[in-house]
Amino acid sequence: MNLFGMMDVSASALGAERIRAEVVAANLANAESTRTTQGGPYQRKQVIFESRAQRFPLMLAGARTGEASAGGVQVSQVVSDPAPPVLRYEPSHPDADARGYVAYPNINPVMEMTDLLGVVRSYQLNIAAVNASKQMIQQSIDILR
Repeated sequence: MNLFGMMDVSASALGAERIRAEVVAANLANAESTRTTQGGPYQRKQVIFESRAQRFPLMLAGARTGEASAGGVQVSQVVSDPAPPVLRYEPSHPDADARGYVAYPNINPVMEMTDLLGVVRSYQLNIAAVNASKQMIQQSIDILR
């Protein structure tokens, strides 16, 4: 893999983690949402990552060939958590059922904040990888002068 390919891998990870951060933020924002347009409480969302294969062209003896290599990561889908809602007894709530229970999303703010910290750490590591690649490219240019 060339140095620009390394930057592409880190860039794909940064994009995927951005989507993950948006999903975590939506989960936190809707932690108390008891009514959605689909009916019922908000359902926690989760991001599913998958590897992205990419081909980097190489020039060998005048013929174009390709070398298969890892191309980074991408979001394959955002899925709803199948966990059942949390029922709380609040008979005066407008969304209470006949028994007085309100269905709240099964969202644990501590778990969401832990996921958000994972996003931040991943950003930091990928930015460090991009900076290291930039430094290696600059050093290569300096050597060629």
